[in-house]
Amino acid sequence: MTYAEIKDMLMMLADPADRLEAVMDLGAHLAPVPDAATCHEIAGCASRVVLCRVGNRFYGDADAALVRGIVAILITMVDGHSPDEIRRMDLAGDFSALRIQLGAGRLSGLDSMIRFLQNL
Repeated sequence: MTYAEIKDMLMMLADPADRLEAVMDLGAHLAPVPDAATCHEIAGCASRVVLCRVGNRFYGDADAALVRGIVAILITMVDGHSPDEIRRMDLAGDFSALRIQLGAGRLSGLDSMIRFLQNL
């Protein structure tokens, strides 16, 4: 699923609770992290989050369902892009456009993940 497809799907859901459920469903379908991946645990997240990559292919995992969904969305946004391309992306703005209502703790974790990706 592409970022545009995720955005279209979420925009069809008017109820914030339905959006959160859809995000958790996305996280349930994260691809397994390959053995050859270089992984980094992301500091600043309430849940345990790892973001991994092999070249310009991205993977990740988290120990909370909602955070797994957030990871799935971010991975979709950056997968296949080089670090230079990712630095030029407006990940925060694009994620915000999804209108997912997150609490302060989740937003802080999201910011930490975005900072990590943009500093590769």
